[in-house]
Amino acid sequence: MKDFNNINDILDFAMQSEQEAVDFYNQLSENTSNEEMKQVFLQFATEEMGHKKRLANLKEQGIYKGRTEEVADLKIADYVVEVEPKPDMSYEEALVVAMKKEKAAFRLYSDLAKKAPNDEIKAVFDSLAIEESKHKLRFELEYDDIVYREN
Repeated sequence: MKDFNNINDILDFAMQSEQEAVDFYNQLSENTSNEEMKQVFLQFATEEMGHKKRLANLKEQGIYKGRTEEVADLKIADYVVEVEPKPDMSYEEALVVAMKKEKAAFRLYSDLAKKAPNDEIKAVFDSLAIEESKHKLRFELEYDDIVYREN
């Protein structure tokens, strides 16, 4: 289980999570034959890279320097999605994995916002949570369309 000793630990973890999301969406884009969703996956990879940049800028600028303090264990294992995309994964399976990953990211950022040491960092995490929920909705809509079209 991951322990966070300060805000830098939180930001490092969040940046690592964003890089994993970038890699995940790039992999999904390579494995789908649906051209529209390939573009969606690539767009999400770009957005996740933007999230990582925002977090890196926050860390570099040290907005929080005046309030470094120990942060409680958030039990991050509860939020990590342990799924590796497989080349033989169906499109429907890829959408399910993407929905679960976005839900986990939303929960992570929502909880990090609650634990943020100041309003500036809270606003960043709240904003990231909203973006992740939008991603999840996009995948849910696509899944709904695919499932109902086939049934």
